[in-house]
Amino acid sequence: MEEKESGKWDIVIPICMNMIMSIVAYFLTVRLIPRVKDTFIKANLYGIDLNKRSSEKVPEALGVISGCTFLITLFLFIPIPFGEYLFHQVNFPHHEFVDMLAALLSICCMLLLGFADDVLDLQWRHKLLLPTIASLPLLMVYYVNFNSTMIIVPKPLRSWFGFTIDLGIVYYLYMGMLAVFCTNAINILAGINGLEVGQSLVIATSIAIFNFIELSGDLWKAHRFSLYFVLPYIMTSLALFRYNRYPSQVFVGDTFCYLSGMTFAVVGIIGHFSKTAILFFIPQILNFLYSVPQLFHLLPCPRHRIPKYNMETGKLDPSVTVFNMADLNPVARLIMWMFKMLRLVRWQESNGVVTCNNLTLINFFLILIGPTKEPALTRMLMYFQVFCSLLAFTIRYPLASIFYDV
Repeated sequence: MEEKESGKWDIVIPICMNMIMSIVAYFLTVRLIPRVKDTFIKANLYGIDLNKRSSEKVPEALGVISGCTFLITLFLFIPIPFGEYLFHQVNFPHHEFVDMLAALLSICCMLLLGFADDVLDLQWRHKLLLPTIASLPLLMVYYVNFNSTMIIVPKPLRSWFGFTIDLGIVYYLYMGMLAVFCTNAINILAGINGLEVGQSLVIATSIAIFNFIELSGDLWKAHRFSLYFVLPYIMTSLALFRYNRYPSQVFVGDTFCYLSGMTFAVVGIIGHFSKTAILFFIPQILNFLYSVPQLFHLLPCPRHRIPKYNMETGKLDPSVTVFNMADLNPVARLIMWMFKMLRLVRWQESNGVVTCNNLTLINFFLILIGPTKEPALTRMLMYFQVFCSLLAFTIRYPLASIFYDV
């Protein structure tokens, strides 16, 4: 009984302190962003909002401000969960301490590399390489502290594969790919005011709800660890959202997308719920699959695939790419034939010249609902993200009992 009560206090006190520090971080970020906007513009870190009539300069890469506040909050928080051990110097949980330091190191690396991307405008191959490098400290710590690569086989397949399968190195490849996917998936589902931060807030809130639910389970320490990161992330991102939502006063840049993706990968890997975490990325997975022909250059991929602003109506239309049908290889022809049959694209062909919408979830929504004002489109995509999170919880809890012993 005494051990159980001690466990409750180990949960309540650090999380409450984390919440208080996260609220302070929110107000600090809210006050800080307006004060540094002009500094970013003077440093030529700015962009023009292509979906507006005005050509006013908008400061770029402000995700570095919320990211730094987020990291500073976590640095200051480190002594709190380990305070009792530091004072008494007995039974210090070295593995938990190393987990936190490795997680912070990976996130710091990703924040730095994301800001470098905003400043230097790196190539796509670098965008794939950087998250892989930044995740290496995390994977090394996972190997040293856990090295658990066993997965439970779903009930219908156990007669063939047994109760568990040891994936070995494949599991580490999966976790490395998870970091790459999370960072880039948020980045390619972007282009309208508030969407990058908005979708990230829904994902982070979903993870936090999942963590709170699981605090009563056997793996409560792992979910407590996740909350240490997710709560300050939510509050600093909420502050950034105040300035990034329509009409956007700041752009978040790749810095924020990289920071967000690595944070989600960190809590999923160290918190031992990477498979559940990926369920909260359903819209990003759909957007990636839909974008594959352009991302792998089977179709021409313009630098900006954001919707096209109609100056007359003030609404957004799907942006398009134009190419010669003869330039497509057989694989591209097959994929686009399937997309046309499923009515997933707006396709116009004349004398061998094709005009097709850019393959993003944003443009697909515009095909479904027609020309739409930017704030309304952002809300619809946010509602879709929330719906997919509810679907993820349904898969994780009621449906999981069909395949696993829960």
